[in-house]
Amino acid sequence: MAAGYAELLRTRHAARLLVGTLVGRLPNATGPIAIVLFTRAEGGSYSLAGVLAAVYGLANAVGQPLLGRAVDLFGQPRVQLPAAVLSALGMVWLAFSGTGSAVVAYAAVVLAGLFTPPLEGGLRALWPGVLGGREEKVHAAYAMDAVAQEVMFTVGPLLVTLFVAVWSPAGALLALNAIGVLGALSVVVSEPSRKWRSAPREAHWLGALRSRGLLALLGAFFFVGTALGSITVAGVAYADDHGGQAVYGWLMAALGLGALIGGVFYGARQWAGAPERRLRLLVGLLAVCYLPLMLVPGAVAMTALSALSGVFLAPALACAFIVVDRHAPAGTVTEAFSWLVTFFGVGAAIGTAAAGPAVELGGTAAGFGVAGVAGFSALLVLMVTQRALATGGRSRAVVASPDGVSEVASDVPSEVSSAS
Repeated sequence: MAAGYAELLRTRHAARLLVGTLVGRLPNATGPIAIVLFTRAEGGSYSLAGVLAAVYGLANAVGQPLLGRAVDLFGQPRVQLPAAVLSALGMVWLAFSGTGSAVVAYAAVVLAGLFTPPLEGGLRALWPGVLGGREEKVHAAYAMDAVAQEVMFTVGPLLVTLFVAVWSPAGALLALNAIGVLGALSVVVSEPSRKWRSAPREAHWLGALRSRGLLALLGAFFFVGTALGSITVAGVAYADDHGGQAVYGWLMAALGLGALIGGVFYGARQWAGAPERRLRLLVGLLAVCYLPLMLVPGAVAMTALSALSGVFLAPALACAFIVVDRHAPAGTVTEAFSWLVTFFGVGAAIGTAAAGPAVELGGTAAGFGVAGVAGFSALLVLMVTQRALATGGRSRAVVASPDGVSEVASDVPSEVSSAS
């Protein structure tokens, strides 16, 4: 399994692009917790800290597809690096101005969130060219990408707390965003990023959203995000009754470990059949694995159940990346991936908001019940929209451009691609 990922990373540019993207996305992965810690250190209330973090997340959700469309139109370097710099300047503004003026604090986090560069979608647009258009390698790269995300979202909060301990909350904001700009710079000066061009696109105000299959996928992953968001709140309620913050840390770490294990196994083999059908199975298994959390057993057993609940997350994400690539209209691939980030993030915010009242009304089990309901809602969306997902699925055709660099040039119907 590890050998397969190692082979991918030995491909020219692959390791640099993956690491650069993860480092470049570090400010986004750590943004909410860094904002909360900074606001509290400045004497702000928990309410202000929570609202600022929520505003940052909302601005990020708005900005990702807009910047993704700009990348498809103008190329990666012209959008990604300026966006990274503007986003970092927003956090610098917050760090130096503090939270004394709520208006200034809100403006700073809006700037930081709105201009978060769409590095995640950009990397997935680069994989076909970097890997020579070999479909099995691209699919394995998507799985590796999903695994790497779990590592980043596990390590990121630890880095925030380390930087706060070594320097200060303001120093953590400055350091993390400086590192993020360097990561974005590493990506955009690379040859694949500089020479990548989106396929010709049809002028349409809806952009990627004119694809019915993509809309179906986005609707499903809104609910997957809702499930994850609810678990983060229900986990706090469980920890309050079973040992405090240390237990909560173990639960979240176990969920991430489960996703890591699942992603590694999923990416270790080639999968036959249409990815749309496979995605329904993976999301169904993901939903089923959320249900045992409602048993709320002792801490050891609950940690094991948390790991189980994460096992099918990374595989479902990796399979979703393939489906996005197949259903995104020509010339909109970065925008399409950015919409997935947006719907997932908005769903997580809704899940966080829904789990609180559920816990207050029905206890911790009800909080975890939100995850189960959301998981089966995601499956229901995929079941109801089978026809939309079954039609229009496409495989990317990768051809050699005049300068010798492989690039995604057009969409080829999947049945044609498989027959050729």
